[in-house]
Amino acid sequence: MGSPLTLIGLPIALGIIMFGLGLSLTPSDFVRVCRQPKAAAVALACQLLLLPAICFALVLAFQLPPLLAVGMMLLAASPGGTTANLYSHLFRGDVALNISLTAINSVIAVVTLPVIVNLAVAYFQPGDMKVGLQLTKTLEVFMIVLVPVALGMLVRGLKPGFAQAMDRPVRIASILILTLVILGAAASSLDVLLANFQALAGIVILFCLFSLGIGFAVPRLLKIERPQAIASAFEVGLHNATLAIVIAQSVLRSPEMTLPGAVYGVLMFPLAAAFGLLITRKRATAVAG
Repeated sequence: MGSPLTLIGLPIALGIIMFGLGLSLTPSDFVRVCRQPKAAAVALACQLLLLPAICFALVLAFQLPPLLAVGMMLLAASPGGTTANLYSHLFRGDVALNISLTAINSVIAVVTLPVIVNLAVAYFQPGDMKVGLQLTKTLEVFMIVLVPVALGMLVRGLKPGFAQAMDRPVRIASILILTLVILGAAASSLDVLLANFQALAGIVILFCLFSLGIGFAVPRLLKIERPQAIASAFEVGLHNATLAIVIAQSVLRSPEMTLPGAVYGVLMFPLAAAFGLLITRKRATAVAG
């Protein structure tokens, strides 16, 4: 079930990360999507429709145990993480689009995440767990995701100088907290993690690569500009593993369901860097040719 420290500490850690995201957001970030509706709509369609379907197919193909299967679907349903903005910046993506997508996706996830997780629980039936489409679970997700973001945006609106000064320290703190959350989740179920790492590594790597590849390829096929496609790739490809871990531990009270998020949280960094280098090198080769 997790220790009281874990159950209290994980939501606080995520709250700090989401508050930091709020400090970087303004209402104009939401308005900006209206000026780039095609790029945003395509990225959101990949995130909300294609990825859960692909993850479901992978879970069936790998024949994961029920708790791990639901954990993977929880990961697939989680919106993009704040690290997507960093990778998009490093590899010359449209960071403004990333920020807008992260904000909108976090709002939409309040509804879509409980629905996808409940459908996964109904299908895989892990033990006697009965989540159902409970209002309380949706409200918990709402409190965990949106309230700290709204507080961050409020602080930015009232004290823009303070928000700007805090932006870099909070970003650094968010990365450190993300690392600690992943390590904490791994340590809390170390025996189970070690027993299941081999089973999870393959599906997690494939899922991450599919997410990045689809996030980039689909916009490019639809003639969306390259910087926006790069932004889409990292937004779709880098899920909020912290959110998946917190909901599994604090809302669903299942340490086993945190394992896919913990493994993903470790592997996504090198995979995303390799993907960024690959598309950058291909672009450089094409320009040189």
